[in-house]
Amino acid sequence: MESPFASLHPYWRMEYVAGPKEPQTPRPFSDLPRLGDDRTALIVHRSRLSYLMLNRFPYNPGHLLAIPFREVDDLEALSAEEGADLVAEITFGKRLLRVVMKPDAFNIGFNLGRPSGGSIDHLHAHIVPRWTGDTNFMPVLGDTRILPESLDATWGKLDEAARALSSSSA
Repeated sequence: MESPFASLHPYWRMEYVAGPKEPQTPRPFSDLPRLGDDRTALIVHRSRLSYLMLNRFPYNPGHLLAIPFREVDDLEALSAEEGADLVAEITFGKRLLRVVMKPDAFNIGFNLGRPSGGSIDHLHAHIVPRWTGDTNFMPVLGDTRILPESLDATWGKLDEAARALSSSSA
């Protein structure tokens, strides 16, 4: 007997589900900025000591990561200058998402160490836009998130806004 429920097929999730659990490169957050193609790397903004990129497996549309260029595994390992730059990049990312995605709120935080949920040892902050009512039955019952647009389309919007915000604050 066929199920009375409609099927939703987030085909892009299979890359994550079936893919290797360890990063393909041992240092993705160090290697991505060196690609020379920020769109492919999903990098939307660079400061002097850190950068913002879209999370390839986002919790919500627009989910950004703020990452120092220097590979460290803990906040205490950052110099004062690196820490200040990273906080400024997190703040810029929040402002960027507010302009482009118009969320109602944000979750901003760090997973420090693998037991905390950190899958990559290179320090990074999550900047997750949230909307009233954005939690629904799909993540709970289907272990699936519904994202209304592609990462590339989101990257394009964020890149354009990042350039505008950067030039207006310069």
